[in-house]
Amino acid sequence: MTEQEPAPPGAGAAPDAIDTTLRSPAERSRTFAGILVNTALANITTSYLWFALTFWVYLQTRNVIATGVIGGAYMLLIAVSSISFGTFVDRYRKLAVMRFAAGFTLVLFVLSGVMFLLTPAAELLDLTQPWFWVFALVILVGAVVENMRNIALSTTVTILIEPERRANANGLVGMVQGIMFIITSVLSGLSVGLLGMGWTIVMAVALTALAFAHLLTLHMPEEVRPAATDARGGFDLRGSFAAVLAISGLFALILFSSFNNFIGGVYMALMDPYGLEMFPVELWGTYFALGATGFIVGGALIGKFGLGSNPLRTMLIAVILMGVLGAVFTLREWVWLYIAGIWLYLVLVPFVEAAEQTIIQQVVPLHRQGRVFGFAMAFESAAAPITAFLIAPIAQVWIIPYARSAEGAAQLAPLLGEGTSRGIALVFLIAGIIMIAAALLAFLTRVYRRVSASYAPAAAEAPGTADTGSRSPG
Repeated sequence: MTEQEPAPPGAGAAPDAIDTTLRSPAERSRTFAGILVNTALANITTSYLWFALTFWVYLQTRNVIATGVIGGAYMLLIAVSSISFGTFVDRYRKLAVMRFAAGFTLVLFVLSGVMFLLTPAAELLDLTQPWFWVFALVILVGAVVENMRNIALSTTVTILIEPERRANANGLVGMVQGIMFIITSVLSGLSVGLLGMGWTIVMAVALTALAFAHLLTLHMPEEVRPAATDARGGFDLRGSFAAVLAISGLFALILFSSFNNFIGGVYMALMDPYGLEMFPVELWGTYFALGATGFIVGGALIGKFGLGSNPLRTMLIAVILMGVLGAVFTLREWVWLYIAGIWLYLVLVPFVEAAEQTIIQQVVPLHRQGRVFGFAMAFESAAAPITAFLIAPIAQVWIIPYARSAEGAAQLAPLLGEGTSRGIALVFLIAGIIMIAAALLAFLTRVYRRVSASYAPAAAEAPGTADTGSRSPG
């Protein structure tokens, strides 16, 4: 991961494109904080609406296939679009990309409100009719476009934050995501339970407009103009793949960080149905918010202490612990066990994400970071819908009915106890064991040793690097 690679034509002019001498590190950190807060508000809004859609659909249909398809479609849309998102981030100024994404989301959320107002509820909730899927798709596309902002945010860490503090900054990003989860969970559950879907859409539109207005007030003078890049067209898959392969071991890093995404598809399809079987929707949103405080703790720990000398080792240890938690947090249908498991699991998620981001920011030159982050997001996001689409119908048609039968309940009781959601618990147990095995095997690979050995010299050289735009990782 320290080999040299040629910069694209014009990339040598990167100091003219990115000038970090215009302001002090403290001033740049304040700008990053403003961008981070704005992105948090935008993510709260988008997640709030599509979480509410998931709650609303399950409560109206009691069908885990519908929730699995919605969750899987969300991740699939991210996977399909992330290459384009990364290409645009490389080709245009980062704040301009963020403003475009915010405006596009606002338009689609307004459109979803118009559809909800004009379409009869019976037709909108009929899964055999196109209106339901069009309505869900409009909301999901609006939420997915916001991920363009997240890619741009990762590149602003490279531009605004000193190399030795990037792991800490990535930890703060994870902490903010935790706050997003808490607010989103509470608001989504309360909105659907107390106000209904219509007023939920109204609130989402208002908050999206507020985030867009605030974004217009932010400025980043360090980015004098877009850095010279070799990105072509609007969907540079070839360039994205080449940027990943140009650095030895980078593809393996992305593969390692995808372990939790494969199992994440299981949680995406079944975690909400499990919680909604245990609690009313208002309480489930609140309990999940309590569990999501773990995100804040995990991000804060990274912000304070960093990721250690080997972020990849930290990542795989976190994945193993996540597998253990995923296997045991539904062994009994106990409220405290489920919430504590969610809390501990979410403490670990920022470690996986921040480790990947820190390594990429350290070894990939800025003019390719958008496509690398986009490729990573596409690859990792594709993992979740694969398992979500597979496990939702399997659980609905076979596993859940078997677990609720007299024979199945008797066979599962010694291991998983008794309860209405033992089928879902069985799926969680198997998924956790698979996750542990995959991470342990990764420790034994040659790629793990090569990536770990090569990150240290790259990190050691970074603080003395002045050319942010064209820096080669070696």
